[in-house]
Amino acid sequence: MTIQIDVWSDFVCPWCYAVSFSLKELQQIEDVSYRWHAYELRPEGSPPMSPDYLRKIETESRPRFNQMMREMFELEMKPGPFGIVSRLALAAEKYAEEQGVSAFHDAAFNAYWLDSRDISDLAVLRDITESVGMDGEAFESTFSNPAQRAAYESRVVADIRQAYAYGLQGVPAIIIENRYLVPGYVPTGTLREVIKQVKADSS
Repeated sequence: MTIQIDVWSDFVCPWCYAVSFSLKELQQIEDVSYRWHAYELRPEGSPPMSPDYLRKIETESRPRFNQMMREMFELEMKPGPFGIVSRLALAAEKYAEEQGVSAFHDAAFNAYWLDSRDISDLAVLRDITESVGMDGEAFESTFSNPAQRAAYESRVVADIRQAYAYGLQGVPAIIIENRYLVPGYVPTGTLREVIKQVKADSS
């Protein structure tokens, strides 16, 4: 029995990046299938963050996240620009999915969190598409055309509306078999326990 897992995520969300490792580990030990859905933490036009909130991120959230990633996955975080709009990258993922290239997802995450790249930049996204074997020129041509780009951005908007319809108020948000919601970052062990419950309920 293949377990269907839907994940709402944003490339610039640290805990989304962290949970992607839990999901990879889960896939190695359980028969699961993933569908990635877009979510924007900071849509274009969002009000500026307060100085107190920014200070909390810089002095508490980011250091805690960096330490966890170092201890659990031996990774040194070198994130890209803070506060960028991620819609173009999320739309690019929809394009990659249409091309059957699932590797774009991890490549975009790594480009932002490990390589300090600005994934709101079309040229950077072209580099990422080429790094996973896609035709970068075709990608850039498509996304330089507002009407063609809008077709992929509309899929991003549809994902976000679905998240709101489900009552999701943040990411990562993992829904297993359309029944079990697992919010936030969780380790692989926790996901395995939910999978066990899903199997028990289905038997």
